[in-house]
Amino acid sequence: MAPSVSDIKEQPAQSNEDSIQQIKGTFKKDVPLPPAPARARLEKAGINYKEGYPFYPEPPKYKQEVAQIRAEERGYVDPGSRADPEKKALFGAAKEVKNLSRHIGTEIIGLQLKDLNDKQKDELALLIAERTVVFLRDQDLSPQQQKKLGEYYGVVEVHPQVPQVPGVPGVTLIWADARAALGDKKGANPFPADRSFRLAYPSGTFGWHADLDHEPYPPGVTHLHQDSVPEVGGDTLWASGYAAYDKLSPTFRKLIDGLNGIYRSAHAYLDKENPDAPPSFVTRVHPLVRTHPATGWKSLFLNRGHTVGIEGLDKAESDAILNYLFNVYERNVDIQIRWHWTPGTSALWDNRIANHTVSWDYEGEFGRHGTRVSSLAEKPYFDPKSKSRREALGLGP
Repeated sequence: MAPSVSDIKEQPAQSNEDSIQQIKGTFKKDVPLPPAPARARLEKAGINYKEGYPFYPEPPKYKQEVAQIRAEERGYVDPGSRADPEKKALFGAAKEVKNLSRHIGTEIIGLQLKDLNDKQKDELALLIAERTVVFLRDQDLSPQQQKKLGEYYGVVEVHPQVPQVPGVPGVTLIWADARAALGDKKGANPFPADRSFRLAYPSGTFGWHADLDHEPYPPGVTHLHQDSVPEVGGDTLWASGYAAYDKLSPTFRKLIDGLNGIYRSAHAYLDKENPDAPPSFVTRVHPLVRTHPATGWKSLFLNRGHTVGIEGLDKAESDAILNYLFNVYERNVDIQIRWHWTPGTSALWDNRIANHTVSWDYEGEFGRHGTRVSSLAEKPYFDPKSKSRREALGLGP
């Protein structure tokens, strides 16, 4: 029998009742001060990091509450759809623009994100949509300015569960020390309790994921600014969903075009209608192949972290297809880019068309600290008339 959404919703997870209580009291816990570069950035922005840093929101208890977060109907116009295809305003203001590989990744040199005008922001959105991820080093950017840019690209996601910058809702902290204060329960912290070189991620996985794909309107442009990073290690890797789709045979593409995937949340919650049941995940159905509204290109929209089934298929059938597609994303190094951070670097990627993961080779020994803003985009859709990237650009089979 084919798995239904309701079947998958009931998959048990470790209890997070204890961790919910723990989060409520995290201000009493000893969280170390941020690394020195982060402190300097926060001081300049007028943010008090010595007391009440970071801010831990009180997480929702029931999955019914989580399912309704940001679920209201709304329209969305992708800023990239307004952009000059030649990007003259953006490129003309930069010292240099260089592609880092053929299929994914571009670096812009000599621009400050905080100084972009609306025309340049639109062109940056189109560049991100075309190249998947764009990097800018040496950014003088406060958390408040980072959020303001995010608001231009869509509704800023305010995460209900993870640490945030105080007073700037929607600016999430990427900082292991803050996550560690949440405890080891899966409901609060998705990483292994004994995270180590051997098991940096849960056994059998390698960290590849996209963000918040269980939401009705998952993020589009996602912006991570790293103010404190190891001198060696801690790189982030991205893989292109456009190129992953182009890796498939024409017959395989026809097989999956129009299918729906089932996506689960990263955290588990109690069921309000059955509070004695073990916590389970929020799930949502989206197209397995989605069309990007600015480029019109098809992309694989799935990831090993959160895609748990294909609607209408038996589990064995679904697992066989998904595991193959996960491997296409994760094992084709020619559709990936690996980025080594330096302090003050921003990476902006399109969460609709990418998977990403972090190399944990630094093993948490250096205080890697950054801020992330995710701008919610359209409800995922598939246009059967849309083309693949290689088809649209005339790059051949």
